[in-house]
Amino acid sequence: MNSQTSPQNQPVALNWRMSVAPMMDWTDRHCRYLHRLLTRHTLLYTEMVTTGALLHGDVPRHLRFNAEEHPLALQLGGSEPADLARSAQLGEQWGYDEINLNCGCPSERVQRGAFGACLMNEAQLVADGVKAMRDVVQIPVTVKHRIGIDKSESYDFVRDFIGTVADAGCEVFIVHARNAWLKGLSPKENREVPPLRYDVVARLKREFPQLTIAINGGFKDSAAVAEQLEVVDGVMIGREAYHNPWWLASWDAQFYGAAPSALTREAVEEQMVEYMEREALAHGTHWYSIARHMLGLRHGLAGARRWRQVWSDHRLKGLPAREVMAIARLPRAEEAGASA
Repeated sequence: MNSQTSPQNQPVALNWRMSVAPMMDWTDRHCRYLHRLLTRHTLLYTEMVTTGALLHGDVPRHLRFNAEEHPLALQLGGSEPADLARSAQLGEQWGYDEINLNCGCPSERVQRGAFGACLMNEAQLVADGVKAMRDVVQIPVTVKHRIGIDKSESYDFVRDFIGTVADAGCEVFIVHARNAWLKGLSPKENREVPPLRYDVVARLKREFPQLTIAINGGFKDSAAVAEQLEVVDGVMIGREAYHNPWWLASWDAQFYGAAPSALTREAVEEQMVEYMEREALAHGTHWYSIARHMLGLRHGLAGARRWRQVWSDHRLKGLPAREVMAIARLPRAEEAGASA
């Protein structure tokens, strides 16, 4: 059991208004720690964890997280109701606030496991999995999915999928507003080639007003997010949140009515170095594997490229993180002195 969390944790009141998407190889616990420094209210998601990895693998490696990450959802990949139920139980025991079922990933590896986006063709199986999980956990069970499969643009298909799964008790759907092409496109191309159709998600919200419907796909600025929040219940941000994490620092004020943030990028970098030092002591984690997640922190600023190069320089891996931070800041300090 994770010493930082326990099944006795008080339930967290979830709000799907803003969330950061589950992204393989990106949204690990170190990335989520950074994101939580930037926004207190945004809902965070793990990378997809397969039921097989939990039932037959190293559970602590897959489920350990920092208590600061709440509110936090565990995304599962799987299709067998019994396996999903057991995995959801583990997630709840470890202290997660939500269990999310992946019905949107189009990768061939995931398809071979008969889950991900191909599950949209088996709505009743998804419903059975949702019911099996809801029967054994008290936390919300949600579904993330696409608006269609391959090149069919039938609205009835996604409407019937949601209707069937909602009948099993699912009340929250996070809808990636693109089709998933199961053949001919890589996962990266599946995030870019199929056209975005926000109107389909808006129509789903009109047809299912009693459900919480959040939209995902292609959002890069606050104006676009605010426009969607007039139509649906929430917006999930993926790659832009990762590549430009400083954007998250404005979300609590813009989308939750909180006071404007007094954070600075320098303060966040300092807190990340403190985290790197704690992680090294507690788990032997090297700072290099944590620093990769904050390389976009100075996105768009003068000196960002040099700063990013320092933190990603493998030749500096033998130095303590605090010394690397000092080197990364040196060019900016010199620039300030030259302009004085």
